[in-house]
Amino acid sequence: MIMVAAMSALIVIALFGLLTDGRELMQQSLWVKPLKFGVSFVIHGATLAWLLPKLRKARRTMWNLGTALAVAGMIDVGFIAVQAARGTYSHFNTGADTFNTIGQVVFSTGVVGLFAANLLIAIMLLFQRIGEPALTWALRAGIGLAVMGMGLASFMVGTLNRTPRMAEDAYGNPVPLVGGHGVGVPDGDGMPITNWSTVGGDLRVPHFISLHSMQVFVLAVLVLTALAARVSWLRGERARAQLTGVVIVGYAALFAITAWQALRGQSLIHLDTATWIALGVSVAVTALLAVLAILAARRREMSPARHGRTPNVQHLSGNPR
Repeated sequence: MIMVAAMSALIVIALFGLLTDGRELMQQSLWVKPLKFGVSFVIHGATLAWLLPKLRKARRTMWNLGTALAVAGMIDVGFIAVQAARGTYSHFNTGADTFNTIGQVVFSTGVVGLFAANLLIAIMLLFQRIGEPALTWALRAGIGLAVMGMGLASFMVGTLNRTPRMAEDAYGNPVPLVGGHGVGVPDGDGMPITNWSTVGGDLRVPHFISLHSMQVFVLAVLVLTALAARVSWLRGERARAQLTGVVIVGYAALFAITAWQALRGQSLIHLDTATWIALGVSVAVTALLAVLAILAARRREMSPARHGRTPNVQHLSGNPR
């Protein structure tokens, strides 16, 4: 929560910078990146702060992992904010000035720390149950998909886009860059706010989708639980778990398709036939799974005795059947 507070303060500073600082990097205010990272870490940090105290096993280990994640996050985003204030690039910057040289080493260490902490939390979640099955699987799948998205980020500085290039900082000075978010095209020519490329592949799209999957899945569980007070066939834990699983499958397919699309050098907004087919198949399969889960839940409601007991709805509606 200390990290969340720090990131919240950064959001205020970045918004002030957007309004008062006219400097730009690649035709976009240099305060957009700190703002986006601040919002993202507020969401992710608050979710983990809510989750970790609910875990019963290895509580000290999980507390230490949460602390490591918070420290790594503040180091990384702090460097991004300082580089923005300096009017230069945080990512992919190979400039030889002393501050950038040392900062890039610290920055890279923080990235590894974030990935490792999230990976270990994901592994620990595999051996624990948090509440009902729907919530347990939502958290497991969410943190797991987030780790996959962080792993995908290695392509941004790994085998792709290794050709050095020159860009200008906010003062017009040349800055050497190696690596990038774009696939097949240099960074730039992006959408408003997100800055995702409109002319080529952009790995930030699946990266963003995966990082916030846990919030999407938990929201789905909360919505299904709220609906269970009015929809009788949702009052069984199995029905909510199955429908949560459908959401997970559909969202994971979206992550896979956008990653595949980006790695082929294709812009998010310019889909080819193969991408349209993949999306269509994913939607059809997800819809079919949802229908099957709903039909199975309604059958169980019609014949609860065949499944051993009557669904317990007291904890949801407040009124025993």
